Amino acid sequence: MRLSRLISFSGAPRAAALGFAAAAVVALAGCASVKPQGPSTSNAATELTAQTSRSYQGRFAIQYNDQNGQQRNAYGNFSWQETGDTVTLQLRNPLGQTLAIVTSSPASATLELPNRPPLTADNVSTLMQNALGFALPVEGLRYWLQPSPAPTSRAETEKDPEQPSRLKQITQDGWTIDYLAYANAPASGVKRLNLSRSEPPLDIKLVLDQ
Repeated sequence: MRLSRLISFSGAPRAAALGFAAAAVVALAGCASVKPQGPSTSNAATELTAQTSRSYQGRFAIQYNDQNGQQRNAYGNFSWQETGDTVTLQLRNPLGQTLAIVTSSPASATLELPNRPPLTADNVSTLMQNALGFALPVEGLRYWLQPSPAPTSRAETEKDPEQPSRLKQITQDGWTIDYLAYANAPASGVKRLNLSRSEPPLDIKLVLDQ
């Protein structure tokens, strides 16, 4: 399915849209603690990242299987604000209405949905397990957006043969991250990327506007 189709909201019922929004926003929230699968590549890199502030605006399309094994799609716009170890992710529909907000840090995570009490947990993985029935340890997303492998586990990287200074692909923690486009000068950074995982199946397409 083309990204242009996925990022155009259909006239789905509000309840279904909110359910998809919850899954999408938590799938994107990248602050869950990940148990390292190999030696840390750089403690200094981790500390440096924890001290920085980043923000992203863009669009997303996500395809996943729900608790019943049914394939679902969710799409819309997102705002990502990262300050130190805390990420606040806001998911909106194309009209600008907020569908969900996740605030995540190493100590706690909160998921807010319209007209519902906030859901809290020790971390994003626990929150997702309690709210959706599955957990996605995607702490690496904070680094993959830079783009860079997360320093918490082993990773394989592939550089773009036409522009060796840019990454073409990262494989890490069961995820494959494909970098499809970078912004042209004077802007810099990733423009489009796809993240995919086979078990459980999940496919995320991101377009970063700024």
